[in-house]
Amino acid sequence: MPSRHRLLAVLVAIMWGVNFLAIHLSLQQFPPLFLVVLRFALLAIPTVLFVPKPDVPLRWLIGYGLGFGVVQFTFLYTGMAAGMPTGLASLVLQASGPFTLVLGVVLLRERVRLAQWAGIGLAVLGMALVGFSQAESAQLLPFVLVLVGAFGWALGNLSGRLAKPVRPLHLAMWMSVVVPVPMLALSLLVEGPRAIGHSLATSLTAQAVPAWAGLVYTVVIATVVGSGVWTWLLSRHPAGVVAPFSMLVPVVGILTAAIVLGERPSLLEYAGGAIVVTGVVVGSRAPRPSRPSRPSRPSSPSRPRRPLRVGAEPAERHTPMVLAVLGVAPDPGRDSRACGAR
Repeated sequence: MPSRHRLLAVLVAIMWGVNFLAIHLSLQQFPPLFLVVLRFALLAIPTVLFVPKPDVPLRWLIGYGLGFGVVQFTFLYTGMAAGMPTGLASLVLQASGPFTLVLGVVLLRERVRLAQWAGIGLAVLGMALVGFSQAESAQLLPFVLVLVGAFGWALGNLSGRLAKPVRPLHLAMWMSVVVPVPMLALSLLVEGPRAIGHSLATSLTAQAVPAWAGLVYTVVIATVVGSGVWTWLLSRHPAGVVAPFSMLVPVVGILTAAIVLGERPSLLEYAGGAIVVTGVVVGSRAPRPSRPSRPSRPSSPSRPRRPLRVGAEPAERHTPMVLAVLGVAPDPGRDSRACGAR
């Protein structure tokens, strides 16, 4: 992977990590469910006009939109609005990786290696530590909401995997078409027309500029540019080479929230976060299949056997040799995934 491509992967991770701060700013103005409507409506309009529809079964397109778009962002935005710290939200959302593995086993009968189960165990342990710390500070409900959002991301991953799109970015863009209508109905039912109307009526004031800036950042930088560059990298390098860079997202998210918002996770949350990231890395490592062994050299044409004297060695001895060379293969089933909170 050339150095400039590594820099691009790091840049995407920074875009996605800072995006959690952008979401925080937007939530200061708009109700969480209505913010999901705005986000995906702004994506859906240019998508329908300019992006070709992906050639995938409709049920998987809808499933991807409902899991990745509706479930993930409904619970992520609601959890953050309910008090989930911005930096920790970027970390807890990484639980989508272990969730995807487990759902693949249960629903798709996929085989999971021992190392992947070990990664799941580490991630669960880390999440338990973060959850325990949040419960001590009376923030368990926001933690659970964001965790459900990670589960929605995993459901979207499965639908995206079953869709098998030729152009993944087209599927990611057209997924946005599925989201606005059900989310608007849910927002009207839960948040009510009054809250929505008030957020729109006050959105043209100077105080609402950071919220609009955050929304534009989420749509343009994090989703279009970030997902576009990430897809471009995946089209040129194995997924196992590109995917580990996404582990920088919670690091950037936590650092950004600490610098801008003054958030300071507890020592227990730092320890849990490190264990979660370690578990995701361990679970995403691919097996090391052996390359085909070199064929043994063909034996020489048969010659008349000479009589052997006692203590003498044969004139020719053929000893075939096998060279086993270990390599690292990508794991195409882990895709992050994407655009989590992107």
